[in-house]
Amino acid sequence: MTIDELRDRIDQLDERLVTLLNERASCALEIGKLKHARGLEVYQPDREAAVLRRVAACAQRADGPLGPEAMVRVFERIIDEARRIEHAAARTDSAPGGRTVDTQAL
Repeated sequence: MTIDELRDRIDQLDERLVTLLNERASCALEIGKLKHARGLEVYQPDREAAVLRRVAACAQRADGPLGPEAMVRVFERIIDEARRIEHAAARTDSAPGGRTVDTQAL
């Protein structure tokens, strides 16, 4: 493959990643609303640790160029953003992209 073909492939993969990450973020938004309604804290270290362990194990099985440590770092950032979205849902504050989160309307 040429560099341009590989870059086109990366562009296609990036589009899929954006779609999947937004789908995951939508779940985080819903979780944030449920946590708020139930009086639960957004930050739940046990859950985050379990997610990171699962991601590391998945990366180990995948045996790709991004090993477990790299994937954990990527997911730590994803989790940080999910936590931010959950806080926004609880506050009925601004969401990603400058939109306002109206937890009653969602």
